[in-house]
Amino acid sequence: MTADSAPAEGPHPGEGSSKNPNPLGHGPVLLLVNARLTDGRVVDVRISGDRIQAVGTTGSLGPLPAAPGGGTSTTGARIDLGGYLLLPAPAEPHAHYDVAFSAALPTPPPETPADLIRRVTEGALTALGYGATAQRTHVRIGDVHGLRRLEAVLTARQALRGLAELQAVAMPRLLTGRAGADGRAQLRDALKLGAAAAGGCPDLDPDPLGYVQVLLEAAREADCPVDLHTRGGDPAQLARLASVLAPLRPRVTVGPVSALTDGGATVLAGAGLRVVCLPQNGGCVGLEGQPGPLRPFLVRELTEAGVQLAAGAGGLRDLANPVGRADPLEAAYLLAAGGGLSPEAAYEAVANRARAVLGLPPVRVDAGFPAELLAVRGDSLAGALAGGHSRLVIHSGRVVSRTSAVREFADTVALALPRQNTPG
Repeated sequence: MTADSAPAEGPHPGEGSSKNPNPLGHGPVLLLVNARLTDGRVVDVRISGDRIQAVGTTGSLGPLPAAPGGGTSTTGARIDLGGYLLLPAPAEPHAHYDVAFSAALPTPPPETPADLIRRVTEGALTALGYGATAQRTHVRIGDVHGLRRLEAVLTARQALRGLAELQAVAMPRLLTGRAGADGRAQLRDALKLGAAAAGGCPDLDPDPLGYVQVLLEAAREADCPVDLHTRGGDPAQLARLASVLAPLRPRVTVGPVSALTDGGATVLAGAGLRVVCLPQNGGCVGLEGQPGPLRPFLVRELTEAGVQLAAGAGGLRDLANPVGRADPLEAAYLLAAGGGLSPEAAYEAVANRARAVLGLPPVRVDAGFPAELLAVRGDSLAGALAGGHSRLVIHSGRVVSRTSAVREFADTVALALPRQNTPG
């Protein structure tokens, strides 16, 4: 007995139309019908190219009207989303795909170009299957690594074009003094090569403040954002770092700040810094030592202080989190289940707040917005976070991933119970 089946669709995108205004090579129109929104409305959504073209009541939308000059535009696909909740697609703002799945590999894991590209690609596709159409991965550069890990991420990014948007953050270990000369050179080369942001962990450098100053100079030269690792446990150091970083706001992100002390949230808010927390275990491989979980009510303190808070996975079955998942809805569930945020605010943290960290525009299920969408089985956001396994992912107006959850029961129960939770 199938519990959650994939939504039915017509011809695949791209069929039935010779005109193709979308550079990714798929058909111009996608029609989603019977989709439930978080406010309870059931609507049809028409997508043209990479944008939402119209949202209307059920049955009110169809193919686009005839084009000027007598041409026609046909529907590339019609997908029935009955029983599904339609949401803005989430994003992954803090991953480490260069070490993804390494917990089960020899130590150290293989680092040939082929191995690295395969790990990065598999990590990105795993997150995409959960709904993250935009992703940011932090990559160690310099020392014995050189730029090979970054080169693997950039190769995977190109291969994933049309499926997901992948950004890389270059992470040198040291930047100050004679010992940091290699890191400084590698950072400049990484940003020229195509890294989207400058990052790293100031706490690992003998001069954390000097580390940040070097990083900011490189970021200004490359006109790119900064994305830093810190536990935030030293109030004085955090205040100094925040003061130095503040002039670059809002293009500065810090995380996971799992060791933040009283008053730290106010310091971050006053500096206008965005924060990415990691609800799964509070840490990642970008920080030395064992990760520590987010202390109770830290999320609430950050939001009440006015911090722009996003959430990410951090680890995907790596040494920092051997059971780590790349599921944004898991991160949102943990934020909501811990009592720090409502389901709506928790999902915003993995969706539009996460997109803002990546420098991407917001998404709403409304005309004119980017067609970056996630359809998940459920009748409400709370229900989707509690157990939305079946998913359909749309990136740039095209269906790029489907997951269908199937549940079967033995025929030994006499009661006439339903085999699935069917909304409505």
